[in-house]
Amino acid sequence: MIHQVLRTIEFVAATATILSIAYYLVCLWSAAGFVRDSAAARTRALATHAYQPASILKPLKNTDPEMYECFRSHCMQEYSAYEIIFGVSESDDPAVELVERLKGEFPERDIRLVYCSKNLGSNVKVSNLVQMLPYARYEYIIVNDSDIRVPQDYLRSVLAPLRDPEIGLVTCPYRGISNSSLGSKLESLGISTDFFPGVMVARIIEGIKFGLGSTLAFRRRELDAMGGFAAIVDYLADDYEIGRRIAAFGMNIELSDAIVDSLLPRYSMKGFFHHQLRWARTVRNVRPWGYFGMVITFGLPWAVLALVLAWGATWAWALFTITAVLRLGVAAYVRNKVLREANTGLLWLLPVRDLLALCVWVISLTGDTVIWRGTTYRLKQGKLAKMVP
Repeated sequence: MIHQVLRTIEFVAATATILSIAYYLVCLWSAAGFVRDSAAARTRALATHAYQPASILKPLKNTDPEMYECFRSHCMQEYSAYEIIFGVSESDDPAVELVERLKGEFPERDIRLVYCSKNLGSNVKVSNLVQMLPYARYEYIIVNDSDIRVPQDYLRSVLAPLRDPEIGLVTCPYRGISNSSLGSKLESLGISTDFFPGVMVARIIEGIKFGLGSTLAFRRRELDAMGGFAAIVDYLADDYEIGRRIAAFGMNIELSDAIVDSLLPRYSMKGFFHHQLRWARTVRNVRPWGYFGMVITFGLPWAVLALVLAWGATWAWALFTITAVLRLGVAAYVRNKVLREANTGLLWLLPVRDLLALCVWVISLTGDTVIWRGTTYRLKQGKLAKMVP
């Protein structure tokens, strides 16, 4: 009986490994397609001289690593007309001082600070956006996170595709810039070796149907059509919701060729775990089929399990070797070619990252609570409900 169970598990592990190998091949194919398309898109963007005035909305809460440098990058754009609107919930928020400093350094830029005194829903960031939007003067809106650092041609790159009336939203790939903590390094590695290979595959198979918090660029008319920011004020994954709702209008979502930096916090291992668990449960809540499809992305753990149960059989070693080579190849290609990261020094952590990712996935199968900004919430159909102690 036990022997039969072990053989069944061995068969499942071998099958999952083969499916993982197929997934990694699709990752490479789709990533190569994005690199090719990005080169053509950048040529088109740089060739045009049409500028649409834009409003950048940046809701803030406390300070992030190197936040001021992120702010400065938005003020150094090679773009003729735009405004930056910051929003805070409390007048004594430490981010206020950075905004005032920015206004002093760049007096030529249209920079404003909005105090968002109302709490309109569970997602404070979106609550602030509701209150910031009336101050925006332009049709073209950009929302991005406070820890995002952008290149000088950022506005030109993300706004150019919106001249096509069939494109409803532009979002950006991003690099996770880690610091010295292990949790931060693992987070950075996961962005480039797990998350973005999945984004590349989604782009090829079904098209991008979601947005990324690194950049959401859209027209005000599409925002109004979906009910404004107020329609998503209780949703945790607001970037996903904006993209999903605009895609539901039959409009395309463009993954920009502009690569931005996300300056990651100094995650402790506990903080890293809570962040990963929140992300996994959010995916399970809003994209259950995509979530369960993640089982074929854990190629290395499946290959190791098959190798152990097969007692080191030649076929198992062959599967393990192919899986390891492809896993490393996908990670290196996405980091170097898609996200244009020169540093591959974190790749030695890949087996650790894969094992932890599998553990998080298993734990996230049960339970619907997440910890966000120190508060525990319950997730239901993507919405946040604050738990009563």
